[in-house]
Amino acid sequence: MRAVGFTEFGGPEVMGVLELPEPHAGPGQVRIKVAAADVNWSDVGARSGLIARHNPQMFPPSGAYVVGWDAAGVIDEVGEGAPPELAAGAEVIALLEPKLTLGAQAEYVVAPVESVVRAPKGADPVASSTLLMNALSARMGLDALELPPGATVLLTGAAGTVGGYAVELAKAGGLTVIADAAEKDRDLVAGFGADHVLPRGDGLAERVRGLRSEGVDGVIDGAGLNDTVTAAVRDGGGIVSYVGFTGATDRGVRWHPLFVRERIRDTATLAELRDQAEAGVLTLRVAATFPFEEAARAHQLIEAGGVRGRPVLVF
Repeated sequence: MRAVGFTEFGGPEVMGVLELPEPHAGPGQVRIKVAAADVNWSDVGARSGLIARHNPQMFPPSGAYVVGWDAAGVIDEVGEGAPPELAAGAEVIALLEPKLTLGAQAEYVVAPVESVVRAPKGADPVASSTLLMNALSARMGLDALELPPGATVLLTGAAGTVGGYAVELAKAGGLTVIADAAEKDRDLVAGFGADHVLPRGDGLAERVRGLRSEGVDGVIDGAGLNDTVTAAVRDGGGIVSYVGFTGATDRGVRWHPLFVRERIRDTATLAELRDQAEAGVLTLRVAATFPFEEAARAHQLIEAGGVRGRPVLVF
């Protein structure tokens, strides 16, 4: 089968089409004929070698690597023990851990049944492929903060895919949302439901304190601002980091470094996120589509910055 991947770390030019053995479903697994797979910043970090340098266990020595977390397609092979709803012919989305050649960007992928749910009704595979990894990251951030309805959360990087989902999930949970955005993204972020949209950049914490003198109850730092957001949170508040950052803990501030792979088999949450996409609570956003043979162009688009939504590879 054909897959998208690389045999050495480097720039977008190392992305290519690999010929790999066709996988087959074992017990507790299904095989999916992939129609679409999105491209995330983590794929860029994998291809460049950044993740391997910081977490070598994630990229053990191999002759080839296939990346990608999200796959959308149709089940065409079912292993023993799969639930009835995951029968051959079912349209599904899956969340995979892109280790070695097991990533989502391939003509066929094998996934544990816990990581597979029915695709959202009314959404095509291209749009559906942008949901799980990013929405689960946002959900995990809110779960870690454990904020009650009426609390206030600051979301950085709110125009991005994780940030946009976080705004929508936070509002659905009854939170007051303060978000940052570039001027060109203000209407976009306000459209997600943010109560206050502040200019991004230096001085964000001070601007937040201008709205909430005591500081916000929690921060989801989707932009990776790290210690510069600490001053925005109240004493005893929490900050979520998706890049493994843990900063100052004075004033009782708690840091929550999160990694989406920890909950890729959380079927109940994956199904809930799917239901929220069907209900219009979550907005699926496609930045651009590319034939899978042109994966390098998708990586170039992400690295250029300012992408709103996710590039998607079509198989």
